[in-house]
Parts: sequence; structure tokens; C-alpha cells
Amino acid sequence: MSDRSKQWLLIGAGAVFGSLSTLALLKLSHRYYAKRHGKSLPNGALAEDDGTNGKASNEDLVRNFVETDMLADEIVSEQLTRNIQFFGLESQRKVTQSFVVIIGLGGVGSHAASMLLRSGVGRLLLVDFDQVSLSSLNRHAVATREDVGTPKALCLKKHFSLIYPECQIEARVQLYDSSSEEEILSGNPDFVLDCIDNIDTKVALLAACVHRGLKVLSAMGAGARADPTRIRIADLRESTNDPLSRAVRYRLRKDYGIDGGFSVVFSLEKPKVKLLPFQTLKDEENPLDYQIVPGFRVRIIPVLGTIPAIFGQVMATYVATQLAELSVQTEPVVNLDLDHYRILHQRLIEHEEILHGSADKVLVDIEEIVYIVKELWRGRSARDQNQKDVGRKMWRSVNELMLVRWDKSKPATVSNLILLKFSEADAHESTDLDRIKEEEPEFYTMVTRTLNRAEIDFAL
Repeated sequence: MSDRSKQWLLIGAGAVFGSLSTLALLKLSHRYYAKRHGKSLPNGALAEDDGTNGKASNEDLVRNFVETDMLADEIVSEQLTRNIQFFGLESQRKVTQSFVVIIGLGGVGSHAASMLLRSGVGRLLLVDFDQVSLSSLNRHAVATREDVGTPKALCLKKHFSLIYPECQIEARVQLYDSSSEEEILSGNPDFVLDCIDNIDTKVALLAACVHRGLKVLSAMGAGARADPTRIRIADLRESTNDPLSRAVRYRLRKDYGIDGGFSVVFSLEKPKVKLLPFQTLKDEENPLDYQIVPGFRVRIIPVLGTIPAIFGQVMATYVATQLAELSVQTEPVVNLDLDHYRILHQRLIEHEEILHGSADKVLVDIEEIVYIVKELWRGRSARDQNQKDVGRKMWRSVNELMLVRWDKSKPATVSNLILLKFSEADAHESTDLDRIKEEEPEFYTMVTRTLNRAEIDFAL
């Protein structure tokens, strides 16, 4: 090789090395900026000095947040690989571009916030007035003994910045009340998580979210429970066996005229133990003197730490799938036992024998009857699916319901049975699908879509 060739080779190698070094420096600068400011810039771009000494306005933060594609960062996309594989790239992008407010950062709220962060939510507002206590370490998501005595909101922000530094996190050591409503709920959050355990504050927050048209998910009582299999998500109207739900329903209806219309996480399990009084009070002491703020409870709720953690995980899962627009059918709260399903099965057989002279076309067993009644029709007539007047007595007596074929020309299979009241069943038998499609297109579409779900679930 000639000297000139060697020179050109050295120049080329130097150019390549310089380019790689520049890219590496840009990436390091990008990571440093993200860590310092709680957000990332697209494609490793460096922030320009705007004369504010790094203190951008809230409008600037929101604008940069909306314009930033965090998934363009290879480290972020690698960290969220499993989520991307589950949701798909575009759906995960919706999650990373979302803004979620979590109010109450104890056993439930800390776990909900932690998993929303790990799911890639791009902007979080963490609100709690309280501090980490030694006794809360049995259920808190990230707090350590070193965090005892520090505000819960700041504790979470500290740990979260090590997990997902690109997330824009705002922590407020603040009590939610009417005076802070505008400050906390402004900014058009995609979801608000209510993890407050004080009923006055809880009711005020829920009413504010409903009036503002904000999506809200509320945690009901997680203390004094031990059975994780009984945790459910449903409308507030449908929650049962939960004293906090009952109190919240009463207060919302009485004080704000709100009957529900938003989802709650609750347990069907009756509380295992009762509230405990303070054991250290002297005769002359007043329990109210121990309140952190006026109006908050002073008795102790015995808590098995795993249950509030599961509540928080359930909330995070629900919100993440909602943000990604993934359709998930939650298990309905249907208060029927196996004998009720057997009655509906026998009633179907008798109806087929009367109408067709034989029950040979009944191709479902009890297990499939349970699926049809509970999962497809949620314990209600197909014509009652859109009604809002639900509650603890929402499920009609089994004596008023029966299963009939949707399409009379096809057998009574899991994908061809609808639940109707007796009078509705008689009317259905006297008409045909073409007439229903013409006269009631919305009902026809709803039933068809529901029965198509059965085909998918049973791989028919």
C-alpha cells in the first residue's frame, strides 16, 4: 500500500471514529438531559438555553411532552419491548404520550403509579400530603427505611427517576381539596386514579372528575381483606360487600346527585377484621388530636400488604389497557349460583321441546350456560344491556329470564343464544332477523357483535 493510500485510510478512519464519537456524545447528553429534567428530547437532540436556567414554563413542558416520541429512543424502546410486543407499536405510543394523575400514594397508589411508570406512561402527576412511615413499608411499592419521614410523593419521584428517567414526573406534597382542584386536575389528564382512603376527600375528587368529564378509576376498601380472587372492576353502582363503596355511593348521590358512571376497584370479600383503636392513648387524651389533618380517620385499618398491592396492579392494568385502546371485558358481578344456571338450562330444553318438539338442537352444557349468561349478557336481558339503572339489585330474578335462539334456523349453540325476559322471548319468536335488522339496527348490531365474541372465545 502506498503512503498516499495509507494517509487516505487514516483520514477515513478518523472521520468514522469522529462521527461515532459525536453520536455517542449526543446520546450521553440526551440521557443526561432526560435524567435531570424528567423528559427526553427526540433523536438525542440537545436542549437550547432559553434564558430560563432550565426552568421551562408548564406550557413548554406540555408542548415538549406532546411533541416527543419517547419510543424513538432506542433505550426506551428496548425497556418497553415486552409492552410493544403485547400492545403493538402504535398502541404503546399512545401509552407513552399519555398523562395520568395519581392521588393518594400509599399501598394502593404507589403500586398503581409504579406499574404505570414501568408500562411507559410518559407523564405522571403524583399527589399526596403524607409521609412514609415505618408501618407503611409492609405495603408500599418502593419505599425503604431510608425513606421513612420523607413525603410519599418525593419518595416515589426519587425511585421512579432511576427506573424510567424519561418520564416527566411532577410530585406534589399536597392535600387534595376544593382549593387545589383546579391546580391538580387541570392539564387534561388522560386518566385520574383515586387512591384516597378518606371519604370526604374521595367524594370531592370523584365529583370533580365527573363534573369535568375526566376518566377516573377509584379504589375502594383494600384493608382487612385476604382473598385476591374476589377483586373486581365494575361501575360504582355494581360494587357490593364493601362498606366504603356503600358510603361513597350515598354521599355522591346525596351531595352531588351522582349515581355512578365511573369504574371502581373493589373486593367482593367481606372485611375479615374490624378497625382498631389507638392502643397508646391515655385516658385524658383525645384521638382527634392524632389526626394529621382535620377530618381524617384516626383508627387503624389492619392491612395484609399484598391486597392493596394487587388493587394497585389491577388499577394500573386497567388504565394501561384503556390508554392503549385494547378491548378487555372485565368479569361481571353476577349474583347467581349454579342452581340458577341449571334452571336456565332446563328452561331452554323445555322451551325447545315445546317449540320444536325436541331438544336435540340444544348444544350447550352448564359450563357454557354460565359463560353465556355471565360473560356475554352479564346477567341481564339482551335488551337491558344499555340501561344505566343498575345497582345492588340490578340483576333480575332468574324467574323472569330465559335463553332463546337468536337465529331460529341455527342450533342453540354458545354463539346463538340470547338472554331475554319472558315477554321479550315471545316477541322474538314471532319475528325474524331481517325485520329486527331493518327496524332495530342498533340492537341487531349489538347482539351480532356480542355473539361474534363467543365465536372468537370458543374458536368456532
